[in-house]
Amino acid sequence: MRELQIRPLLCCLLVAGLLTSCTRQHVSTPVPSPPATPPAPELSVQYGLASWYGRERHGRHTASGELYDSTQLTAAHRTARFGTYARVTNLDNGRTVQVRINDRGPAIAAYVLDLSYGAARQLGMVHAGRAYVKIEFLPPD
Repeated sequence: MRELQIRPLLCCLLVAGLLTSCTRQHVSTPVPSPPATPPAPELSVQYGLASWYGRERHGRHTASGELYDSTQLTAAHRTARFGTYARVTNLDNGRTVQVRINDRGPAIAAYVLDLSYGAARQLGMVHAGRAYVKIEFLPPD
């Protein structure tokens, strides 16, 4: 007997719920669109180990899409924007080179920068394979 009384009540509640959900206007909060390019990390100076990569990747595409030329003065960094210029100083011998970031890396967490063969050669670190460096990120022109 009680079941017969509950069933119409449940049907009425279901119909009322459907009607209110259909007539309610949903107001969505506008979501701002992300900027076209992500903001650059706040980098100005960074210290750490740098390595170099060269001939084995010559002619392959970098993460920026350009072809890697091991003789050019370029570098791979984990977060710096592509096209950013940086002055790299080998702290062991004081030699300096200006490079353009065009790739992502290095793959090994202990390193902060992967230099092209050309940049490593100017820094005098080809034979050693790595060097402790100072990286000064230059402001855009």
